[in-house]
Formats: sequence, structure tokens, C-alpha cells
Amino acid sequence: MNICGCLIHIAPGQEAVARAAMETTPGVEIHAESEDGRFVIVVEDTEEKFASETIVALHKLPGMLSITLSFHHFEERADDPVRPIPQHPQTARGLTHDRI
Repeated sequence: MNICGCLIHIAPGQEAVARAAMETTPGVEIHAESEDGRFVIVVEDTEEKFASETIVALHKLPGMLSITLSFHHFEERADDPVRPIPQHPQTARGLTHDRI
């Protein structure tokens, strides 16, 4: 299981729309929000997505100025399903996960 702490900065006037999107995104919890559009969030793995995939998707939030990973914790749990490593375009160039 991955647990990621992120700092997000949203453009003025877009905070409410971005907040609503984050609140409905599985694996995302808002822990703090400032008046100038900065958010402290935690992103965790879900059954459907790794936390890293959710963070990439958050880049498309309305008004997104920046997202910074500021904390990461990983632990294997006995009840976590084993999921294969997704294949990326880099593997087509001869790079494999055991040779990176």
C-alpha cells in the first residue's frame, strides 16, 4: 500500500471546483486548505488505481498550478492483492523493469 502526502496549489477562483473534484476522487483525502488555494492532501492506493496513477490524474484538475509529492510511505500488507507492474512505452525501447 502506498500512502502519499501532496501539496497542491490551485489558481484563484478555481478552488471550489478543484475541491469538489478531489472530494469525489477515490483514495484522496483533503487534510487542509488555505485561503490562497493551497491544499494538503493524502493519496492512497485503491482497488482500481495505484496512488501514483491518481496523482497523475490530479494534474488535470481545473486550475491546477502545481502538485508536489512531499511524503511517501509504502508497506506490504498480507491482504493486498498482487497486481502486475503496468507496461509503459519504455519497455518497447528495450528497457525492462529488471534492467532499469
